[in-house]
Amino acid sequence: MTNIDVDRLGCAGRAPARPAVSFVTLGCAKNEVDTADMTARVQAAGFAVTDDVAAADAAVINTCSFIQAATEESLQAIFEVSGLAGFDDGSRKLVVAGCLPARYGAELEGELSEASAFVPCSREDDIVEVLRGLFPEAALDAAAGDGAPSPWAGHPAAYVKIADGCNRFCSFCAIPYIRGRFRSFPLDDIRRAVTERVAAGVREVTLIAQDTGRWGADLPAPSSTARLLSALADEFPDTWFRLMYVEPDGVTDELLDAIASHPNVCRYLDVPLQHASARVLAAMNRRGSYDENLALVRRMRERVPGITLRSTFIAGFPGETEDEFQELLDFLEEAELDYAGVFAYSREEGTRAADLPDQVPDDEKEERARLLREMADSIGHARTAARVGQTLDVLVLGREEDGQLYGRAACQAPEVDGVTYLETGEPGEVVSVTIEDTLLYEMEGA
Repeated sequence: MTNIDVDRLGCAGRAPARPAVSFVTLGCAKNEVDTADMTARVQAAGFAVTDDVAAADAAVINTCSFIQAATEESLQAIFEVSGLAGFDDGSRKLVVAGCLPARYGAELEGELSEASAFVPCSREDDIVEVLRGLFPEAALDAAAGDGAPSPWAGHPAAYVKIADGCNRFCSFCAIPYIRGRFRSFPLDDIRRAVTERVAAGVREVTLIAQDTGRWGADLPAPSSTARLLSALADEFPDTWFRLMYVEPDGVTDELLDAIASHPNVCRYLDVPLQHASARVLAAMNRRGSYDENLALVRRMRERVPGITLRSTFIAGFPGETEDEFQELLDFLEEAELDYAGVFAYSREEGTRAADLPDQVPDDEKEERARLLREMADSIGHARTAARVGQTLDVLVLGREEDGQLYGRAACQAPEVDGVTYLETGEPGEVVSVTIEDTLLYEMEGA
């Protein structure tokens, strides 16, 4: 039996006076931001919001479709919700949002009869109108949402999206077809988003986009990510700022100087390099080479002493030879990155790489990815262990189920780099600790 407010539901067959909406988010941090924005919109319109999908009148599944595995995970979530009581007969409404409808469009609508509505990325601002169309008889009162908690309340850390879309058209990637062309968000909108989160108690803001380092180039008055970062760091001196997803050509000296000169900007960069072979990078429709990428790593470390570096790499790209794979292994060993995400190449429908000759067999791709991960982890674990004895500021995030307090240092990005376990502190506080021990990517401080 589901936990439903019968007074709110009213008589059988009648629309609820104030429909409750539940959001399910899949995929990357950019989807998390989109869900938070949709949540704020529906609350402001007078809808109720619940974390319990089984108790909701409508479920909005914000899907990911970046690679085939993400598409399959999104479809599984849709089928699981559509099988719940009320969703299975259509009396409760299932809305499929995000990347899946953006990528597959009318084809998806024709195949997925379980959904009551589809909201691609470009229409997520219309979520209120979509839900109103599903509940035309609902008596919504915007004032009912006045006391609703902020989507960021109780979260010491949050993301802010500064742009969307991508112009790069890497041959392996479907993002430009899903999210559209790159477009910077205005500075005032970004400042407003940061203000909302800080007012809700957020202490760390991670700035994200598909191509974070390109921000401002397309604005009527062109600007730069460095200027944006400096402006926010100056305006919110008690807030940590972190940059993720900066493409190599976005790592300018101006940006590195902005990071180095602001104490509240994390000395951390996530720069997706993808490979080290010049030929493979060219086939990916990317620039760079072993020597150029290594020079970039060295420049970041020289310009920002103590910077933490993360990157991502693809194993088994079409045509990748044994020698080119070894070149990538050699690069990882020489670059000594703090963190590296490794992915076996995924052959994505509609991308140029999907039609390239010399596709690497799946078992070989997975083996190469395994070897890369082993190399990356060996280096990353050693670099983490080298922090023993250092005194670091740690943002306290909360407690695990067993009561263990944990947080995140500036050298640890959300969700991907491990955490720091602590003995004292309250969520939202920044405490200074000495690292006493490490395990893989986790650290212990006292």
